Amino acid sequence: MLKRLKRLWVVMKSPSSASMGFILLLGFTGGIIFWGGFNTGMEATNTEEFCAGCHAPIVKEIRETIHYSNRSGVRAICSDCHVPHNWTDKIVRKVQASKELVAFAMGTISTDEKFQARRGHLADREWQRMKGNDSQECRNCHQFDFMDFSEQGARSVKQHSTALASGEKTCVDCHKGIAHQLPNMEGIEGW
Repeated sequence: MLKRLKRLWVVMKSPSSASMGFILLLGFTGGIIFWGGFNTGMEATNTEEFCAGCHAPIVKEIRETIHYSNRSGVRAICSDCHVPHNWTDKIVRKVQASKELVAFAMGTISTDEKFQARRGHLADREWQRMKGNDSQECRNCHQFDFMDFSEQGARSVKQHSTALASGEKTCVDCHKGIAHQLPNMEGIEGW
């Protein structure tokens, strides 16, 4: 065994094609392990269970909405609405969310009382983010081009065919609280 290790060391020490091949193989294997671990971590943080670790009251709330239980059987979980689906935007959002994990670890929203006290601020920040990206996450499922206006109420048809079509408004302008109860917005700037 010791002889083999010494021989391997001699091969690795000399600049030969074998050592270069070994280094490339090591790099390739390391890359696969890193990528697999990275993707596993990304997917683990997209689960409802992960979100409930900090936002348990919100996860309970969504279970009472049409996004959780409906006649079509399509269920949205937290990441469907709060994490962009395309890869680059998802990475950006995950980096932003790391700040939220630090805040939770520091105890900023560690109890229901603390969470409720900060909820208006958190909701406003999320609505601003969604407005800034033209409600990208909503549009992953609700595509304007496929809306059947004949199935909508008169008020919805008017709003969807004018404000949304012209780009003046985005989904979150009218549909705040569609999947969550509206928080108390007292003391939040702009409310």
